[in-house]
Amino acid sequence: MPADITARRNSRFWLYAPFVLLAILAAGWSGLWVMARGKVEQHLDAGIAREAAAGRNWTCRDRSIGGYPFRIELRCAGVTLVSSRWGDEVKVETGPAVAVAQATAPGHLILQATGPLTATLPARQNADLNWSALEASLRLTTTGFERISLVVHDPVATLRTPDESGGLRSETLRSALFEAHLRPNQQNYASQQAVDVALSTKGAVLPVLDALLGDAAPSDLDVQATVLQSYAFRRGFNPDALESWRTANGGIEITRLSLLKGTARFEASGRLGLDEAHRPAGQVDAAVAGIERVAGIRVGGLTAGLGALLGGRANAAQSNAAAGLTPLPPVVLREGRVFLGPVRLPLQPLRPLY
Repeated sequence: MPADITARRNSRFWLYAPFVLLAILAAGWSGLWVMARGKVEQHLDAGIAREAAAGRNWTCRDRSIGGYPFRIELRCAGVTLVSSRWGDEVKVETGPAVAVAQATAPGHLILQATGPLTATLPARQNADLNWSALEASLRLTTTGFERISLVVHDPVATLRTPDESGGLRSETLRSALFEAHLRPNQQNYASQQAVDVALSTKGAVLPVLDALLGDAAPSDLDVQATVLQSYAFRRGFNPDALESWRTANGGIEITRLSLLKGTARFEASGRLGLDEAHRPAGQVDAAVAGIERVAGIRVGGLTAGLGALLGGRANAAQSNAAAGLTPLPPVVLREGRVFLGPVRLPLQPLRPLY
């Protein structure tokens, strides 16, 4: 064979080799993507079946899975949950939703949903929730989760409950921004199933708080807490889970609760749980600035005898004073009532959660 012909063939091989190699890689990647898509469908169907066996029926309307070549996208024209775990049927519906994961990082999911969300609740209650944008981020591991985050822009929630006349009483809550973050507590997750929770809302309009403080200014709220015995909620949030949590001595340890409302400031910490009648119970130690009255009661009159009421909390009182805050008597939730020190606040009795 002449040398020039051999040289031409070698040159052609190197000319086409990159394209052949690219085609082989593309075919292999396509095969892997199709396998991953099939796995997602299998896990999704298995999860829906497990939920149905637990009394929670999920429906993803017009379900489709796409995102080729670098993502896995699950799209639903609407999502519906029907649950019987609260005795009466609970039905929750929302608009279009999409869950996205990169093919190279399937454990990190991004969820986006379109409102409104409507809910039919027990005892003839119903609720609506709408927003301008909602996005959630889930970082999952083989043994659980690493972090869960939720960001909601311009949420507006309306709850309707029956009144004494047989009609429905409506209450609307709104905010400019709401955020929630959850992650396992590094020190106590193994021993107490502790999960750290951070909640914040900006520009919130909360009618109950307005009435309590006599101030209609928007509120900024920041809460940092730890939920103990969180395994009770691994199969959902329902009466069975709440009862398991209560009997396991579950509680919420509030590390910091900060409220800014106009010129008013409120700082608190404490622990909350559930009593035997399934009502919120516990104690919160708080300090305030710029608040003259709480539920119509003058704060100054309540703080006059703090030395006797607070006992050994002198260090905390000094710290609050340095921050420009006036400590309050303990806020106590007991037997369905709210007490500020020895004074019972004129609020509606706390209702059992289940």
